[in-house]
Amino acid sequence: MDIASRGQIAPPRQAIGFGVIGLLALGMFINYVDRGNLATAAPLIKDQLGLTNTQTGILLSAFFWTYTPFQLVAGWLAERINPYRTLAIGVGLWSLATIATGFAEGFTALLVLRLVLGMGESATFPCNAKLLARELPAERLGSANGTIGIGQALGPAVGTFAGGMLMAHFGWRPVFVLFGLVSALWLLPWLVATREASARAVTDASAPPPAFLNILGRRECWGASLGHFAHNYSLYFVISWLPLYLVKARGFTLSEMGELGAVLYVIYAISVQSSGLIADRWMAAGASSTRVRKSFTVAAHIGIAACMLVCAVAGPTIAVAALLGSGLFFGMNSATIFPIGQTLGGPCAAGKWMGVQNCIGNTAGIVAPIVTGYVVDKTGEFSLAFAIAAGVSLAGIVAWGLIIRRVEPIDWA
Repeated sequence: MDIASRGQIAPPRQAIGFGVIGLLALGMFINYVDRGNLATAAPLIKDQLGLTNTQTGILLSAFFWTYTPFQLVAGWLAERINPYRTLAIGVGLWSLATIATGFAEGFTALLVLRLVLGMGESATFPCNAKLLARELPAERLGSANGTIGIGQALGPAVGTFAGGMLMAHFGWRPVFVLFGLVSALWLLPWLVATREASARAVTDASAPPPAFLNILGRRECWGASLGHFAHNYSLYFVISWLPLYLVKARGFTLSEMGELGAVLYVIYAISVQSSGLIADRWMAAGASSTRVRKSFTVAAHIGIAACMLVCAVAGPTIAVAALLGSGLFFGMNSATIFPIGQTLGGPCAAGKWMGVQNCIGNTAGIVAPIVTGYVVDKTGEFSLAFAIAAGVSLAGIVAWGLIIRRVEPIDWA
């Protein structure tokens, strides 16, 4: 049975260069700036609009109400009309939503715009997965995802630091408009750089991807999805609540919060790139994908859980140090969990696979902000919220380490 008859396409041709990967990283950077700017502005918006912690948690969660299910739509579109065009449509939509947020006057308007933002940003991960799995060999996936992960890490860093500084001087409304306009500008180099690749993707013949039900029927899909949830719970807990935690619970100023948040995400960025490079070199030296990917994910989940537990019980200085240390382990995981999905799905199914994995994994973005807001309202502190994040992270060890037996392309026949 040849490759095509098993539902795969020809081996990756390495048709995309660093320029396209760099634009994917920049797009990821913009994605995380725009999704996180509400958390940065939360101390100002909460006071100006008179929101409760529960209302704030709903707004922080609302993004994921559409972002999560639209992963499936984005994965389908990436296979149907090609990932280059799908990503461009998504960026255009979320840019408009970000600009409009600067003019929102109340809770309802903010809620609607966060829903639209989630729809647009849902295109990023399925499109990235389809592009990388189609065009790159397995031993290059770590470094490519590491480069893109730099954008994922530095987006919150710049959004928290620069956004916090700008909001402190000019207020939150002009900053949303500025960030939305900058996001829209990304479309110009993307459309130019990918014009030929986009046209080729439409004409290239390949076997049809498996149906979503076939993907959901795989044990590996559930292991990857639950492991992704366990990673995202702690990550989105930190991204969503870090500004309010530092300002309200630890007494930092808005500017100090921005500086600490930036340091955390810079550590994350350094970790994600170095982890991807180390993983690629380890595989090039002969280690199996299973050994490399599982080693990184299990170690990362143990580290994240330890950092969250320290934050739950320690004083301000040690807690902040543990928060900064968590950036190291978030980076290790981010450089690993996406290559796992891209490898399992293969060139044929990576878009749909990552749509499913990210859809289930990002339900954590719905759950974590609301649970945290409820817990903080009931207890008056963040200790229990950190403990819950630690417990969920530990569950990820089971998902990645035991439910997934081997990290290798699935034979869709």
